[in-house]
Amino acid sequence: MAHTDNSRRLTARRRLRGEAPSTVAVLADERDFAAMRRYDTFTFDDHAMYLRQVEGLLRAMAAKGTYTSVALFDPDAYEQYCTERRLDPDTPASRTRYTADIAAQGVRVPYEGQPIARLLPDLVDQAGRQTTWERASRLLARAGGPAAHATDSGQVAFARASRTLRRLIEAVGTGAHHLVCTVPAEGTTHLVAVLHAERHEDGHVHMGHPAATVFCTVLAAGFTAERPGGLALRSMVPGRPAVLRAWGIKHGTLVPMSEAEVFSAYCTDALNGDPVPPEHGVEHRAGIEIDTELDMDLDAHFIKDLDRDLGMGLDKGPDAGEDD
Repeated sequence: MAHTDNSRRLTARRRLRGEAPSTVAVLADERDFAAMRRYDTFTFDDHAMYLRQVEGLLRAMAAKGTYTSVALFDPDAYEQYCTERRLDPDTPASRTRYTADIAAQGVRVPYEGQPIARLLPDLVDQAGRQTTWERASRLLARAGGPAAHATDSGQVAFARASRTLRRLIEAVGTGAHHLVCTVPAEGTTHLVAVLHAERHEDGHVHMGHPAATVFCTVLAAGFTAERPGGLALRSMVPGRPAVLRAWGIKHGTLVPMSEAEVFSAYCTDALNGDPVPPEHGVEHRAGIEIDTELDMDLDAHFIKDLDRDLGMGLDKGPDAGEDD
C-alpha cells in the first residue's frame, strides 16, 4: 500500500514538472561564449559542441512535454547582475538565478522542435529589434520639451511616421518593398530599422507588425531629431529592374533626393569617395514627394489609439503582437 502511495506521488510530481515552463539561456555567439570561459565552473571549451548540447537539452525537455523558451545569455549583464547582488559569478546557481530573474524576462523564442541553427538567428533578430525599439523610444520620450508633454509629442511623431509609411507604400505601388531607415542617436551610433512590405494589386499591404512598429518608432525619432537621417526604399516587381529611391529626414519631414543624389549615394565608396559600379539590375530614381503631416481633426484617432495603426502602440514592445 505504501509503495502504491509513493508511486502515485512520484507520478503526480512528474505531471507537475511537465506543466512547469522552463527557459534556457544560450550563448549565441563565439564572443559571448569566450567571455564565459573565464569561469572555472563553465566547463565547455568548444562553442559548436556547446550548441549541440543545448539543442539536445531542448529536445529532451520537449520530449517530456515541458514548454521551453530560449533566451540570450549576456555575459556583461550577468557580471553586473552578480555584482549588484553580491553573488559569486563562478557558480551554476548564480547562472541559474540570472536566467530566471533577468534573461527569462527579456526576448524569448519558444522551442518548437526547430534546429538551433534556425532558432538562434530568429532569437538574435528579435533581440536586436527590441534593443532598437527601446533606444528609439527613449529618444521619443525626450522629444517635445517639458516632460509632461513628452509622451504626447512622441505619440504624434509615431502617428506621423505610421501615416508616412503607408503613404510611401501607396506611392510606390504594387510590388515587394525593402525599406531601411537610419537615424542618428547617442554619440556616433545610429538607429537602423529594416522593413519588408508587400503591396498587392488589390491595394492590400502585408508587413510584419513587430518590424513595422520598430520602423515607425525609428522614423518618428528621426522626425524629432536635430541631426538629419535617411530613408531608402527598394521596390521589386517580377520581370522588371529593381528601383531604388531615397529621402533625407530633415526638419521633421522627408526630403526627396534627386536621381543624381541617389546614384551618387549608392555608387560612391563611403571610405575613400571613389566611384563604384552601379548594382546590376537596379535603377536609381528620385524620391517621391510624401506628405508627412497629420490632419489633427481627421487623424485624431491615431493619437488617441495608436493600436489601430499597425496593431501596436508607442508604449508596447515590437513583438507584443503577431505578424500578419
